[in-house]
Amino acid sequence: MRKITMTLIMLGAISVSAQVKKGKLIWEENFNGKKLDEKAWNFELGDGCPNVCGWGNNERQLYTKDNHTVKDGFLTITAKKDGDKYTSTRITTAGKKEFKYGYIEARAKIPTGHGIWPAFWMLGSNIGQKGWPLAGEIDILEYIGREPDMAYTTLHFQDRHGDNAFGHKTLMPEIEEGFHNYAVRWTPEKIDFLVDEKIFFSYAPENKNEANWPYNQPFYIILNVAVGGNFGGPDVDDSIFPQDYVIDYIKVYSN
Repeated sequence: MRKITMTLIMLGAISVSAQVKKGKLIWEENFNGKKLDEKAWNFELGDGCPNVCGWGNNERQLYTKDNHTVKDGFLTITAKKDGDKYTSTRITTAGKKEFKYGYIEARAKIPTGHGIWPAFWMLGSNIGQKGWPLAGEIDILEYIGREPDMAYTTLHFQDRHGDNAFGHKTLMPEIEEGFHNYAVRWTPEKIDFLVDEKIFFSYAPENKNEANWPYNQPFYIILNVAVGGNFGGPDVDDSIFPQDYVIDYIKVYSN
């Protein structure tokens, strides 16, 4: 999500339908109870200023603690148009639940409409020291309403980021309908991206170094819904609001 624009490489989907090995369950968030568990989650608030105004992408939303609910085992993030402002929620597990390697998945139902931009993604835990993109980024799911039927999966690292991000977009006509599983299988050798347990994109550089493989350290999880921005917009259809991003669970398995 931290990018200016993104040009993705189109690759043929591997579409492996064999049973995916997930390893041992080491953490799960089922969103039970009536509020977010702040022992696991942090809120990121505002418009990103003064450090990265517009969250680095000229996004329009303000993040608040009020644009989400936890009810009946679901987290719902609601993007709204409030007067002349857009509001939403962004949460992270930074400093609380961080993971190095594993199978990381979410079952979610995305919001839709021109200008909407939900995401399930990860950042390197050393971003405060190294900065972006050297710390690395793993975008497990991004969806932009101006491109229906597409699921985006992307990696950002020093050699490939922003306009030159390394990723894939998958034609998925049913993405707007109901819940789907979005996942990454991350090992010391490679990263596989999966939708509904089918592999659609993989990355495995032969000669790994800091510039092409920052994925040898812990990463933390982020959930959010952005509005507009260089990637999600720039135009926004105000008639679509409110829009809900509904997450059933997040699960992390060891390799």
